[in-house]
Amino acid sequence: MTEDLPGAGELILLAGLGNPGPQYAGNRHNVGFMVLDELASRIGGKFKTHKSGGEVLEGRLSGRRVVLVKPRTYMNLSGGPVVGAARFYKVPPTGIVVVHDELDVDFGALKLKFGGGDNGHNGLRSITKSLGTRDYYRVRFGIGRPPGRQDPADFVLKDFGTVERKELPFEVDRCADATEALVGTGLAAAQNAFHAG
Repeated sequence: MTEDLPGAGELILLAGLGNPGPQYAGNRHNVGFMVLDELASRIGGKFKTHKSGGEVLEGRLSGRRVVLVKPRTYMNLSGGPVVGAARFYKVPPTGIVVVHDELDVDFGALKLKFGGGDNGHNGLRSITKSLGTRDYYRVRFGIGRPPGRQDPADFVLKDFGTVERKELPFEVDRCADATEALVGTGLAAAQNAFHAG
């Protein structure tokens, strides 16, 4: 198991997770899409529909060649489009970075990691199953646990709260920075820069 991204000339695939359609656009579960939209605006391009079942955008971030991927399937089927794009672009699992929401991380906190379980996240479960390995990078955007006894499955499909919405543009921007740092400087340096205390 290696924690090194592919070499300097190699392509890195950045996948953001979410559910397609305007009714889901503001949901906590769609923060991966929000971060990829921010990265797309930094690249200065538009997503195009791809035969892999996702929307893709090729460009450069932090001096590296990247392809951004947003699956056009529902979250629990994310693996097909992500792995389809990885095969099309010949990107190995260790060249894949998945940006997703994370219940076990407080809102506003970020965690970057390589490998590990899916922690009940259906998008990650689908990607791991389709890839046949857990050895890919994750950028985990904290959304916190639901209040009281609210079912986590309902919580992730609700929009961010009023207070969170004020902070959201800043946090999405910061998560995009962390993703760029991972691509540009590697995992250890990005963790040192973006993991809180």
